[in-house]
Amino acid sequence: MNLSTLWEMYEQDKTLEAYSKQTLKAYKLQYKMLVEHLEDMDADEVTVFHLKGYLSEQQKRLKTSSFQHRCKFIRGFFRWAHEYGLIETNPAFKIKMPKDQKRIPKFLKEETLELLRINCRTALEGALIEFMYSAGVRIGEIYNLNRKDFNFTDRSVIVNGKGDKEREVYFSKRAEIWIQRYFDERLDDEECFICTQRKPHNRMSIAQIRWIIKKLAKRADVDENVYPHKLRHTYATHLVNRGAPLDMVQDMLGHKKIDTTRIYTHLRGDRRREEYRKYF
Repeated sequence: MNLSTLWEMYEQDKTLEAYSKQTLKAYKLQYKMLVEHLEDMDADEVTVFHLKGYLSEQQKRLKTSSFQHRCKFIRGFFRWAHEYGLIETNPAFKIKMPKDQKRIPKFLKEETLELLRINCRTALEGALIEFMYSAGVRIGEIYNLNRKDFNFTDRSVIVNGKGDKEREVYFSKRAEIWIQRYFDERLDDEECFICTQRKPHNRMSIAQIRWIIKKLAKRADVDENVYPHKLRHTYATHLVNRGAPLDMVQDMLGHKKIDTTRIYTHLRGDRRREEYRKYF
């Protein structure tokens, strides 16, 4: 059985297990790169040295996090094939995950956030900035939202996060004002939260949403890299720095493990100095 046939079976199985479209899309990309390197060889002929050769080549040009994704997919893919009896031995059995390099998440300075706010020219820009910052949502979660999902009575919305898990998030009064204004200004009948501005109106893609944030940051003359996930980092960092319990932040972010949330406990600036002087 060649690798492409194995992938078709794997994709079908993971679809039945309700893996998200985004996860399967990412896995498919990983598979394509592996097959391009191994030339769709027979799965039973793949050895640990084939895989290490491929990973060695990848490691030279990837960040640690991206390289970890490569390793994770390969380990999971071949483990699955072996457990289902589709290959005699698991060639990825001795592939080890690279050590995780703990990095402090990058977040926006208060001045940068204000610059973005005052340079919003449309209700769409305002809605995106305020909702991303005050709800701490992932861009994929925004993409899947519909207008009817918003509860303006208690300023909440149910998002579909990683692993197809739902969670309730909340947004600020400022975000509510911008979102209501954005909905009132729209002339289309599309159900989606963020819609393309030109006809034919469709759900705006993730790439287009990123472009809007980039365009806003450029107009605001911001001298740092601004992207949707940095607004999520900013949300989490501000919650922690303002004294929110870590388990509450974990729940708000939809993290499976508390260790993932713990990276936001690195205090900076004035708050860090305050904490130092309190105890020393």
